[in-house]
Amino acid sequence: MSTSRTALPAAPPPPAAPVPRMTGRQKLVLTLLLGAQFMVAVDFSILNVALPAVGEGLGFTLSHLQWIATSFALAAAGFTLLFGRIADLVGRKRLFVGGMVVLGLSSALGGLATSPEVLLTARVLQGLATAAVTPAGLALLTTAFQEGPLRERALGLNGALMSAGFTAGAILGGLLTDLLSWRWAFFVNVPVAALVVALAPSVITDSRPAVRPKLDVPGAATVTGGLLLLVYGLTRAGESGWWAPATLATLLAGAALLTGFWFVEKRAAAPLVPVHILKRRSVIWGNATGLIAFVTETSLVFLLTLYLQEVLGYSPLATGLAFGVLGAGTVVGGLAAGRVVGRYDKRRTIVLGGVVQAAATLSLVALGTSGGWIVLLLAATFVGGVGNMLMIVGFMVTATSGLPDEEQGLATGLATMTQQVGITMGIPVMSAVVTARTGAATGPDAVLSGVSAAVLVNSALVLAGALLAGAFLGRPGRSASAG
Repeated sequence: MSTSRTALPAAPPPPAAPVPRMTGRQKLVLTLLLGAQFMVAVDFSILNVALPAVGEGLGFTLSHLQWIATSFALAAAGFTLLFGRIADLVGRKRLFVGGMVVLGLSSALGGLATSPEVLLTARVLQGLATAAVTPAGLALLTTAFQEGPLRERALGLNGALMSAGFTAGAILGGLLTDLLSWRWAFFVNVPVAALVVALAPSVITDSRPAVRPKLDVPGAATVTGGLLLLVYGLTRAGESGWWAPATLATLLAGAALLTGFWFVEKRAAAPLVPVHILKRRSVIWGNATGLIAFVTETSLVFLLTLYLQEVLGYSPLATGLAFGVLGAGTVVGGLAAGRVVGRYDKRRTIVLGGVVQAAATLSLVALGTSGGWIVLLLAATFVGGVGNMLMIVGFMVTATSGLPDEEQGLATGLATMTQQVGITMGIPVMSAVVTARTGAATGPDAVLSGVSAAVLVNSALVLAGALLAGAFLGRPGRSASAG
C-alpha cells in the first residue's frame, strides 16, 4: 500500500533590499556641492577660447599667452594633495568655504585686471582656490553618503557635471567673449561663489577626524615641490620638446622629489599620506585608471580642436559648440555610471568604459578633410564621452572605497591630484605625437596626419589602461590591498 506525501511549498525568496533614497537635506547638500564643482570645472576651460582676446586686451606676447593656463594648472595640481590633507586637519567645510571666498575674489580680480602681472596673480589664486575646493568638496560629498548605491550615484552625478563643466566652459567662454568681453569669463564666477558661500554654512555638515594629527611639513614640501616641477616640466615639454635640457632637468628634479616623498612618508610619525594607503591596490590602480581617463579625454579635445579649426576651418565658437555633443555624452555616462557600478561592480565598469572609449576614439582615425566627416566626429565623441565617464566614476568610487571617513579628505586629495595632473599631461604628450608625425610640414593634410597618429596612440592608451585595471584591481570579494 503506497503512502502519499504532500509536497511542502517552496520557501518564498527573501525580499529584495529596498533601494535607499536621498533625504531632502542630502539632495540640498548634493546640489550645493555639485554646483561648486561644476563652477570649478568651467574655470578650467572657459578661458581657452578667449586666450587670443585676453592677450590682445592686456598686451601678452604670443609666447607668454600659455602662462594664463599654466599658472592656474601649476597651483591647482601642485597644492591639491596638501590642501586635501589640510581639509582633514582644519575641517572640510571651513576649507571649502574659504576656498570659495578666494575663488570669488580672485575671479573679480581677473576680470578687473589691467596688466599681465595682475591677471597671472588672479590665475594663481584661482588655482590655489581650486586646489582647496575640489578635494574638500569631494570629501564632504563622500562623507555625506555612506559607501554604497547612494555614494555611487552622487559620484556619478559629480563626474557628469565635472566633465560637462569642461565642455560648458569652452562654449560659455566663446559666447561671453563674442557677445560681451573676455572679462565676463571671470565675472561669471562671482555671483555663483557668493551664493555657495552664503548657503554652505547652514546646509553642509562638517566632518573631520576625531583626533587632530600634526601636519607632515617635510612630506608636504617634497610632494608639493615635486608636483610643481612635474607640471612645469610637462608644460615646457609642450613648448620646447621633451629632450630640451630645461625640460629634462625639471622633470628629473620633480621625479626625484616625488621619490623622496615616498621615503619621507615611510619614516614620518604623522605622514601626509600614510604608506599603507599608497600600497592599497584600489588606490594604486584606481588612480592609475583616473590618470589615463583624464589624459586621454582632455587631450582628445585638444586634438579635435586642431582638426576642426585647422582642417575643417571652424571658428572658435563653432568648435566649442561641436563639443557640446561630447558634453552630452559625459552627462549620459555620469547619470548611468552609478547604476552600472551597482550592477556590475567597479572593476567591470572601468573595463567596459575603457573599451567603449577606445573603440569610439579609434573610429576617429577615419576622419578626412571634407566637412561631412563632422557626423562621425559628433557620434564618436558622444559614445566616447559615455565610456570616459564610466571610467572616471569607476575610478572615483574605487579610489575612495574601503577607507574610513577620517581619511576621505586624503583619498579625495589623491584623486583630485590625479585629475589635475592628468589634465595637464595630456596636451603635451599628444602634442609631441602630432609634432613627431608632421615635422616641418604644414597645411590641412599635414595636421590631419598628425592628429590621426595621436588619435591612434590615444585609443591604445585607453585600452591598455582599462585592461590593466581589470587585471590588477581584483574581482569582488578579494582584498583590495596590495601584497
